[in-house]
Amino acid sequence: MKWMDRIRMVKVGLVIIAVVIAVVSLVVFHFLVNDLSIEERSRMNVWAEAMQSLNAADESTDLNLVLKVINENNTIPVIVLDADGKTQVFRNVDINAKDREDSLKVTEQLAHDWLRNGRVIKLFDDSHNNGDYILVCYDESIMLKRLAMYPYVQLAVVLLFVFIAFFTLLVSKKAEQNKVWVGLSKETAHQLGTPISSLMAWTEILKEQYPDDALIPEMDKDVKRLQLISERFSKIGSLPEPVPTNLKEVLEHVIEYMDRRTSHGVVFVRDFPDKDVWLKMNASLFEWVIENLCKNAVDAMSGGPGTITVRIVEEDNKICVEVSDTGKGIKKKNLSHVFRPGFTTKQRGWGLGLSLAKRIIEDYHKGKIFVKWSEVNKGTTFRVELREA
Repeated sequence: MKWMDRIRMVKVGLVIIAVVIAVVSLVVFHFLVNDLSIEERSRMNVWAEAMQSLNAADESTDLNLVLKVINENNTIPVIVLDADGKTQVFRNVDINAKDREDSLKVTEQLAHDWLRNGRVIKLFDDSHNNGDYILVCYDESIMLKRLAMYPYVQLAVVLLFVFIAFFTLLVSKKAEQNKVWVGLSKETAHQLGTPISSLMAWTEILKEQYPDDALIPEMDKDVKRLQLISERFSKIGSLPEPVPTNLKEVLEHVIEYMDRRTSHGVVFVRDFPDKDVWLKMNASLFEWVIENLCKNAVDAMSGGPGTITVRIVEEDNKICVEVSDTGKGIKKKNLSHVFRPGFTTKQRGWGLGLSLAKRIIEDYHKGKIFVKWSEVNKGTTFRVELREA
């Protein structure tokens, strides 16, 4: 529990750090961009005054200084319009136009867009006192635009970092859980091995001493059942090799086993095709999946009366096995949780059966398992879909 609390605290800490970095970056760059914007406007005021001096130049005007100021602007896009809105001069404006007339139209449109955004300086012609003026329209420099976008890029990087951190934590947590379950399963199989071997030996002795006793063969079946369960536990964590198997025989074996150990109020119904159905599978693990579904069905009917129908459905290139019951059904709010490890509606149970069944079907058999239909107080149908052999 403490380990889970530490993981949760790490997640919360990462989120807080990411939020702080994002907020600080946005605030700092907001002020930085604002200061640079003010500086660019100041530079454009100087540039506009230089243009005004150039237009009103006489013999005493220092043209070298004026031209130096004008030519030093290599970053800020600027367009000069006359009083009629016609382009007189433009600089640092990237225009893809075929001729000068098209260029002037494009620049005039750009200049009016900048004017609407308030990026304009109005200069009057004081030399003639005729009320004429020019409009110096300008846009933000490429550097300023890039700086304005940088905080959002940084925010995206931070969010990506948080996502990767969360994903890494989840993967490591899942891997750790898998190691624990695999180790526990193999250790359980190892511990069961010795008493099972002893029971098998004692069963053989009993057969020799009491050859006519009807109970000893049943004991032998139960011991072999324990051996099968131990084998299943030992295979968890390894990748079993699927082999062509007769699906009808596998299902018959499960139904026969469950029928002998279930109350007479529960009736098993077989809905199989006449021909044999062959699939690549690990029979031992697949039997466990169907057995688990049948046990859940029996529990859903509280031991009976009721009906469990095991059906084989052939669709396109898929072979489907459906296990239906007439039990209490599953509530809609629980349908999305039934395969989650630890989820159970039983008073006694670990909530691992359906989770392991899902892993066996999806990881080992490359198939699907899901709740096809369920209605409260009417029943449930689980469906397993596998590819044909």
